[in-house]
Amino acid sequence: MSPRNPTIDDTAPYPADDEEAALLIADEQDDDDADPVEEAAAPEMAALWDRGGRDTEGLTGAELIQALVKRLPNSPGVYRMMNEAGDVLYVGKARSLKKRVTNYAQGRFHTNRIGRMVRETAAMEFVVTRTEIEALLLEANLIKRLRPRFNVLMRDDKSFPYILITNDGLAPGIFKHRGARSRKGDYFGPFASAGAVGRTINALQRAFLLRSCTDSMFASRTRPCLLYQIKRCSGPCTGEISEAGYAELVSEAKDFLSGRSQKVKGEISAAMQEASQQLDFERAAIYRDRLSALSHVQSHQGINPQSVEEADVFAIHQDGGQSCIEVFFFRTGQNWGNRAYFPKADPALEPAEVLGAFLAQFYDDKPCPRLILLSHAVEDQDLLAQALATRAGRKVTISAPSRGEKKDLVAHALQNAREALGRRLAETSTQAVLLEGIAKAFGLPSAPRRIEVYDNSHIMGTNAVGAMIVAGPEGFAKNQYRKFNIRSESITPGDDFGMMREVMERRFSRLLKEHGEEPPAAAESDDSMPAWPDLVLIDGGQGQMSAVRAILDELGIADKIQAIGVAKGVDRDAGRERFFVRGRDPFTLPPRDPVLYFIQRLRDEAHRFAIGSHRARRKKEMVRNPLDEIAGIGPSRKRALLHHFGTAKAVSRAALADLRSVEGVSESLAKQIYDHFHDNG
Repeated sequence: MSPRNPTIDDTAPYPADDEEAALLIADEQDDDDADPVEEAAAPEMAALWDRGGRDTEGLTGAELIQALVKRLPNSPGVYRMMNEAGDVLYVGKARSLKKRVTNYAQGRFHTNRIGRMVRETAAMEFVVTRTEIEALLLEANLIKRLRPRFNVLMRDDKSFPYILITNDGLAPGIFKHRGARSRKGDYFGPFASAGAVGRTINALQRAFLLRSCTDSMFASRTRPCLLYQIKRCSGPCTGEISEAGYAELVSEAKDFLSGRSQKVKGEISAAMQEASQQLDFERAAIYRDRLSALSHVQSHQGINPQSVEEADVFAIHQDGGQSCIEVFFFRTGQNWGNRAYFPKADPALEPAEVLGAFLAQFYDDKPCPRLILLSHAVEDQDLLAQALATRAGRKVTISAPSRGEKKDLVAHALQNAREALGRRLAETSTQAVLLEGIAKAFGLPSAPRRIEVYDNSHIMGTNAVGAMIVAGPEGFAKNQYRKFNIRSESITPGDDFGMMREVMERRFSRLLKEHGEEPPAAAESDDSMPAWPDLVLIDGGQGQMSAVRAILDELGIADKIQAIGVAKGVDRDAGRERFFVRGRDPFTLPPRDPVLYFIQRLRDEAHRFAIGSHRARRKKEMVRNPLDEIAGIGPSRKRALLHHFGTAKAVSRAALADLRSVEGVSESLAKQIYDHFHDNG
């Protein structure tokens, strides 16, 4: 019996006075780790049950679940299944917790995955919600946060870029934005890539002439910049356009990005005709250029549907035990790009099951459009639409079209999913061969599932950064990359060995603290990226390896990790690298060995990441504002000071009375700012 389709109805009431079972939700996690969705639903949730009482001690698997079922209500909620170590195995939602969990207690399962999951279950937690919609939203949030081994998981959760039109007191500007939406303004998107955002912003600047300069530059301008001269900005900084006129441009841009593109184009066209009739050909030419820019936005995007203004299109294709979900984004009748996802899912799951689980997680932290088109109808489709509509505050429609232009859009997405999965399978096959080659070349017991490569970057010891990149069966795992700002004051500037010692000590001390020693292979039977590396590559020779081995010996893990030094060959020629392995003399690989090329790629990627991290840190140091060093000066007060005085240098020269006159700066803070810049005078 599938746990998603319960047939047993046990209406036994939940004993509300069972003090051993009931726990407050607030006790489930620390305030610092509180989840916003769980917090929002908490006042309406009845209780949280955890691990049962004395009657469940020593029970596991179906026996434990049978004991817990007796005290569950016929209410909607979310359940978690955990193993003996406390790791969450599975998170699910139910219209009736009692009915759903009863199916697990029967011991009859359609798939080996569910049977294995039940056998490993040593504890369960349950959260009761008001409605099934709340249960669905909470389930998606917990899956993304806890990443249970037996759930369908999004592998790539990289944030999407958006277009931001600000609204924080200054003349609104148009910017590319990624990350938390902490700045006031209107966000439009998502876009599939930063390149798509950049191209669209460039066209929108020509169409609506909105500023794209920083706030500090805007506040300090005394004459229009180059963008005004080339007709990509209307010059609000120096009053080249009235406030009302600029507000009208901003309103038109928002209308266009909100899906009212035809209305905006009609108004601009009418204004162009009116200017022509009045023989004001210069103004008419401006409107003509704006229309041309808008047409460019809508024409260069490739597929642009005629009957769909705003929609996300999802198509799934399965092959070789893997799934690919291709997502296309359409806004204002434009194709804003597409992205392929490869969720982690049991090969036995049907496409509709994988797609349904993926959708709830996908929209957990993203705005959803009014229309979602699918290649396969999914279970709980109407419920998911209601949940997304509740979150968005407007109607959301989910459908699997069978004809017309919408069906063509889904078919195009499906074709892209099929091709993307084909490319991935080919790459994975090649990667598997290379990993087997590495195991053979370095005497590893099996092909490594996690390779970590380390490198350092600095200029004469300044802004030193250590970098770690990760690779596995699916290529580079960029969400696992880490950088280490070298902090130790005892390291002599330029001491590469000392830097590597600090990086390795911080990395593996934290790994021991968070994950303990490497779990047995049986616990890692799934295809997820393990926490511990099977192989560590160090960009360096015998000196670097001595520093690395000293730290590994000190931590007591030298015999658990295979660490190898990769030194540049004679005359630093690629292809003549020497490898340093404990217990073996330094050796080289054949010049045309594919494994050698693969290691070069790994080393070059680590070098690229290290240099990029170093440059970012150096750039940050170069543009650091002196006001950032003053306690109590946050973004708002810094902005107020810069708006008032123009530059940080002017703030440093300001008199105490002038500082007190700035809005938001108290007398004590003005004294603090003054003393900071005049401590020697």
